[in-house]
Amino acid sequence: MAGFQALVLHEADGKVAPRIETLDEAQLPEGEVTVAVEYSTLNYKDGMVLSGIGRLVRTYPHVPGIDFAGTVTQSADGRFRPGDKVVLTGWRVGEMHWGGYAERARVKAHWLVPLAAGLTTRQAMAVGTAGFTAMLAVIALERHGLKPGAGEVLVTGASGGVGSTAVALLAKLGHQVVASTGRLAEGDYLKSLGAGELIDRATLSEKPARPLDRERWAGAVDAVGGNTLATVLTQLKYMGSVASCGLAGGSDLPATVIPFLLRGVNLLGIDSVMCPVGPRLEAWQRLARDLPLDRLESMIEEVPLAGLPALASKILAGGIRGRTVVKVG
Repeated sequence: MAGFQALVLHEADGKVAPRIETLDEAQLPEGEVTVAVEYSTLNYKDGMVLSGIGRLVRTYPHVPGIDFAGTVTQSADGRFRPGDKVVLTGWRVGEMHWGGYAERARVKAHWLVPLAAGLTTRQAMAVGTAGFTAMLAVIALERHGLKPGAGEVLVTGASGGVGSTAVALLAKLGHQVVASTGRLAEGDYLKSLGAGELIDRATLSEKPARPLDRERWAGAVDAVGGNTLATVLTQLKYMGSVASCGLAGGSDLPATVIPFLLRGVNLLGIDSVMCPVGPRLEAWQRLARDLPLDRLESMIEEVPLAGLPALASKILAGGIRGRTVVKVG
């Protein structure tokens, strides 16, 4: 059986070490569909897995990579046939199940979705979990009444993968976007994605001094959490909403119920991992329609499998701009 290349993690003495190895398909885990992986991507959670942080992986050796896109080679499920282009994000693939940092992957059929018309597999991985999460956040804000012209929409952690995609989406949809970042040197990049204004993340990162602040934001996408999310809640306009989809700034929420009681604001939780198939398909169709592909291209840095280990600590430290696409197959 022909071999394929994979990035394999091994654990010894409590430390995780990555190696590029040649595997064969008999080593792949169980699943109805085998995919020739063309591209994967690097997300914050991938950085944790590559670094052995958080006990996300329990069994080694392990192939990480929480996202992949490629072509079906074998299928025991009628929903997919050899030759179909498919995308996978979430479902704890790359954590509990071998993932996309390999030229072959075998997974359960219901974890896959068809590649949306208008997207290539490379573009789908430029979106990846981060962009998919951003789209879910925008859809949630829309369902809670956010419309273009309602006022400023804040995006925190704007230089990262979720934030960059959220900025581009919201701007394309006609919103007045304000980008919050700790890397103000990325101002030209964020403005090229559609941000109308930049603010330093330090203006939001202190614990709120009072339960209500001046109303400013018609809506927000927050990838930071912690004090930043608590501050945003105090500054939402009446009946405004914030979509919470990250905790780069911490998992605590030092907030009060006052904004909910006196301004009727909404805190919307966004989960992309176990998201059902229906919302997944809607989100990917919206991404193909609403994400400006020229701006998407400006977010991309492409790397080979062998380049991933060196980037793990960088993404965990918030040092990666936009999206890192991994050329696999």
